[in-house]
Amino acid sequence: MAETPPQFLTLKRNRDLGGLERRPWTRTILLLLLTLVIVAGLLNVFGQRPSTETVTVPSATFEVYAPDTLRGGLIFMARFTIDAREDLNDATIVLDPGWLEGITLNTVEPSPVGEASRDGRLALDFGHVAAGSRLIAFLQFQVNPTEVGRQPADVDLYDGETLLAHVDRRVTVWP
Repeated sequence: MAETPPQFLTLKRNRDLGGLERRPWTRTILLLLLTLVIVAGLLNVFGQRPSTETVTVPSATFEVYAPDTLRGGLIFMARFTIDAREDLNDATIVLDPGWLEGITLNTVEPSPVGEASRDGRLALDFGHVAAGSRLIAFLQFQVNPTEVGRQPADVDLYDGETLLAHVDRRVTVWP
C-alpha cells in the first residue's frame, strides 16, 4: 500500500468520509422509499392483477375478468364470458367509455359480428348464443402513457335491445 495518498485525494475526506455525515442518512431514506414503491407494486397497488365480477340472471351468467388498477403503458387483457341458459338471439356486450378513454383497444377475439356505438358506448355484437353454450370474448388493451385518473368502466350484456346484466366497475390508472 502506498504511504501517501494519490494527488487530489485526502485521507480525511476520501477514506474517512469527513464532512459527509448527513449523506448516509439521505441514502438510507432514499433506499427505503424505493423499497416501499417496489413493495407497493408487488402488493398490486399499481395494478395489473385482474379481478372477476360475475352477474347471474335467469337467462345467462355474465363474467368480466379484468384488472381494475392499471399503469401507463401497461398491456392488459380483459375476458368476457357469457354462459347462456336460454337462447340469446343477439348477444351484445356494451362497454362504458372508460374502457377506451386513454386506452387503446388492440384486438377482439373472436371478432364480433358487428360493432356500433350506443350513446357513446362501444357495442360489440356477437350474434346468437345457444342455450347451454358459452361465449368467451378476449379484448387486449394498452394504456396510453399520458392517461391518469379514475373512470367508470361498466359493462352491460344485452340481448338485442333488452338489458340482461350490468357489471358496475371503476378503473384507476396510475402514471
